[in-house]
Amino acid sequence: MSGQAFVDQLKQKFGDHITGSNFENVDPWIEVSPDGLLDVCQHLRDEPSLAFDYLNSVTAVDYLHTDEKKAAKADWEPHTEVVYHLFSMQHKHSLVLKVMLPRWKDDTPGEIPELPSVAGLWSTADWHEREAYDLCGVHFTDHPNLRRILCPEDWVGHPLRKDYEMPLEYHGIRGR
Repeated sequence: MSGQAFVDQLKQKFGDHITGSNFENVDPWIEVSPDGLLDVCQHLRDEPSLAFDYLNSVTAVDYLHTDEKKAAKADWEPHTEVVYHLFSMQHKHSLVLKVMLPRWKDDTPGEIPELPSVAGLWSTADWHEREAYDLCGVHFTDHPNLRRILCPEDWVGHPLRKDYEMPLEYHGIRGR
């Protein structure tokens, strides 16, 4: 099945939850709406002809230009992108899913965006989602143990966000 035929099939089943695709990339991807993520992922895992039984990774990317001149020229609004790399052991095929989120929940600075956890579908999501939460500031609802994995529990902020400001000291220890 061609890439577009596959997207058309998903759109027929999930409608507006399939929000985009790009099959010209080295890693072709399909974009899914945040509220359609769990249903689409369950289908991709459970449909025998697809059988995406392995989640390679969950990552997050902060799209923000901190330079005002670059921001003015950008052809996109600031957002957070969560990326899922799936693989089927049975069929030896892969798929990349993307979910676009606002940088801040309800446009309230400091309130990190939310996305449903897929840890109930693929257990490998547990640590990957914790890392995306810790470093990029994405809250995965219904995650079984969402807490920091690399930074200390009392760390403030998310170090891979483009507007993150490194503290001058942590518990009295100067960092710079």
